[in-house]
Amino acid sequence: MITPEQVLPGQILPVDVDGVPPIELGPGVHVRMLPGMPGIRTWVIDIAPGAEWPDLDVHETYGEAYFVVSGEIIEGDRTHGPGTYVAFGPKTSHRPRTETGARAFGFNYDATA
Repeated sequence: MITPEQVLPGQILPVDVDGVPPIELGPGVHVRMLPGMPGIRTWVIDIAPGAEWPDLDVHETYGEAYFVVSGEIIEGDRTHGPGTYVAFGPKTSHRPRTETGARAFGFNYDATA
C-alpha cells in the first residue's frame, strides 16, 4: 500500500494534483496518492480510454468512494459520468473500466488506520 503524508492538526496543505507523480497500477490506470487524514486515504485516478482496473478491487473491512471529475466510469452495467459520487461499503467489490477515459477523486476509509 502506498502511504502518502498526512495532514497534521492545524496544517493547511494545498497540492497541485498534476504535480504528484503518477503510479501505474496496470495498463492505462494511474493513481496519484494525496495527503489524507488518519483513517482516510485520498487519491486521484486517471484511466485511459479502453482501460480497466487490473484486478477485482475488494473492500473487506473498509469503504471506498469516488467522485467522477471527467469522462465516464463503468461499473458492471452502470455508467457514471462527471459529477457522480459512487460509494462502496465494506464487503463490496468492483472493477471499474472506461471507454472514454476518466479522472476520479477518491477516498478509502480504513478501519485500521
